[in-house]
Amino acid sequence: MTAEIKDKDYEENQMQTRHRIFCLAIALAALFGQSYAEPAIVKEKDIVLYSDARFYSAFPSIVQRPDGELIVAFRRAPERQYFGEPNSNHTDPNSYLVLIRSNDNAATWTSEPELIFAHPFGGSQDPCMTQLRDGSIVCSSYGWAQLRGDAAEKFSESMRHGEFVFMGGYLLRSTDAGKSWSAPIIPPNVPGNVVKNVFNEPCPAYNRGPMWESRDGTLFWAIASQTQLNPRIAETHLLASRDGGLTWEYRTPIAQDEKASFNETALIETQKGDLIAFMRTADFDDRTVMARSTDGGKSFEKWIDTGFQGHPHCATVLPDGRILLVYGYRHAPFGIRARVLDPDATNIKEVEEIILRDDGGNSDLGYPWVTAMADGKYLVVYYFNKENGTRHIAGSIVAVR
Repeated sequence: MTAEIKDKDYEENQMQTRHRIFCLAIALAALFGQSYAEPAIVKEKDIVLYSDARFYSAFPSIVQRPDGELIVAFRRAPERQYFGEPNSNHTDPNSYLVLIRSNDNAATWTSEPELIFAHPFGGSQDPCMTQLRDGSIVCSSYGWAQLRGDAAEKFSESMRHGEFVFMGGYLLRSTDAGKSWSAPIIPPNVPGNVVKNVFNEPCPAYNRGPMWESRDGTLFWAIASQTQLNPRIAETHLLASRDGGLTWEYRTPIAQDEKASFNETALIETQKGDLIAFMRTADFDDRTVMARSTDGGKSFEKWIDTGFQGHPHCATVLPDGRILLVYGYRHAPFGIRARVLDPDATNIKEVEEIILRDDGGNSDLGYPWVTAMADGKYLVVYYFNKENGTRHIAGSIVAVR
């Protein structure tokens, strides 16, 4: 018997076992006079999309093409322990943006990643892809430049991470399913941002998270603005583009506070047209916060505390209008979690939290992204590690009821 047949038999046995457990739970609930509510999300299986022990792979995003092809972009850097260094980290001069593809509904993936972009001045982070209605893909990223010796200490008005200095954000566009990409598009600086980049220029806008193309064709992007460097205080603001990400205009603040900071942000538009931002926080116990615009992104209501921990987020609208929200969970037990919200996201505080993974090796994981697949199921992709091992790109295939 081949390994492939063994794996298939194992998966079928696992599905049958989960079904029997589910039926037993219903029977026991009926026996004791209790009702049993079906979970909104049923995980079918976890998969590994890409793993290579020589590389530290992280921060994926995913889009489904009109023909059903799945494209996953992620940041890949050398595993520094192979070079005699104690560990790898999130800043690396050889951190590049790459992608892999699947044409069989996530069953198999291309083994050798395609290069999206290698920044000439430093390492890039978090390739965040958003697919527009015309089929083009906009990918945002940002970078860090490594400075030798004590040079980084001379950049007092820049964000620093050890010997790295922040370069700010940039955007790439593809009109051929990610086979080729434009030259970097440099977005504007935003009000209140005090940071200068490594070239001593006002820092271009940046953030981690999916953009959102509204019904009228406006592309919205929630970006971070550092209003203070020591200690760091960050806000989120809204930019808008009417030409698919080529040029941007400033719209409005999304979330501001004197003590808490807001950054990595996912945007989504509800069925009735509200624009909602799900945000990561700092100095707020890692609580998820949410802000809402009811006027097409002209202004946002005061942000609210959702009452649960997790970051960062990605969301998609289900066919019935409900919202599937996924997020990383970097507290023990480490993993990936999800919620299915009502169409207006008014029940975010009360709705059931569903654990997709709780077997992570430590907090260095997460950053999920979600898309529908051609068969109607959903694929949640993220980076993961087991027992502090190889950082790799993994996923969970789920059915939503």
